[in-house]
Amino acid sequence: MHLDYSFATLWPFALGLLFSGLCAGVLAGLLGVGGGIVVVPVLYHVFTALGIDQSVRMKIAVATSFAVILPTAIRSLRSHAERGAVDFALLRSWAPPVFIFTLIGTVLAGFASSQVLTGIFASAALIVAAHLAFGREEWRIGKELPKGAGKYALAGSIGGISAVMGIGGGTFAVPAMTLYGYPIHKAVATSSGLGIIISVPGIIGYIISGWHHPNLPPLSLGYVNLLGFLLITPTTVLTAPLGVRLAHALPRKRLIQAFALFLALTSIKMFMGLFKG
Repeated sequence: MHLDYSFATLWPFALGLLFSGLCAGVLAGLLGVGGGIVVVPVLYHVFTALGIDQSVRMKIAVATSFAVILPTAIRSLRSHAERGAVDFALLRSWAPPVFIFTLIGTVLAGFASSQVLTGIFASAALIVAAHLAFGREEWRIGKELPKGAGKYALAGSIGGISAVMGIGGGTFAVPAMTLYGYPIHKAVATSSGLGIIISVPGIIGYIISGWHHPNLPPLSLGYVNLLGFLLITPTTVLTAPLGVRLAHALPRKRLIQAFALFLALTSIKMFMGLFKG
């Protein structure tokens, strides 16, 4: 494993990671989102600016995002559980397909190029942005969540795409649940548990697949950057309240539009980077 512990290499890298945590925390608090959907694109752009090799740039962003998601998801699940908002029966029912397809997605991501992962994230981010910008809360595709094969297909899809994107599952699980008439607050609370189920195999898989890669940045354990985890996790916690205060000063519709714009611009910039590369 290639590691360079020189101060000249570490200090700009550490500053870039702190900036990532600051941006992710403010955006998470401001827009009511968290996890990889904010951390991954911020990390990707910081890694680009720092000159991290393109062959590993996206994989490190995804893997490090999972490391950040795990303690956040645990804390979030406990908080929601104390309020009685978590549907543990649904969580147990969805856990097997989510876990299995997360493993499959992580293995496939290990073989895929960083450019392919970037393209998948950018495409999915555009879909989410379009849903936020043009979707309506009253839209429904069913009266209850699917069962049997439909349940495995829905939960498995959420696990698989989340593994490739480095997100905790809520980005797709919450809108999917609400489209079937599931209460929004229970959807958010229950989805926090998916973050644990998804991030654990994600972390292990990306550590194994990136273990001997020669182009890793300093202090990396496979594709998981330990310095990124140690700097981003507390920074997001500290800066999220600033975003929350800003959120209470702005109308909900504007916040949703702002997040949709953030995702759309992120997607476009990622696509542009692929074409340049």
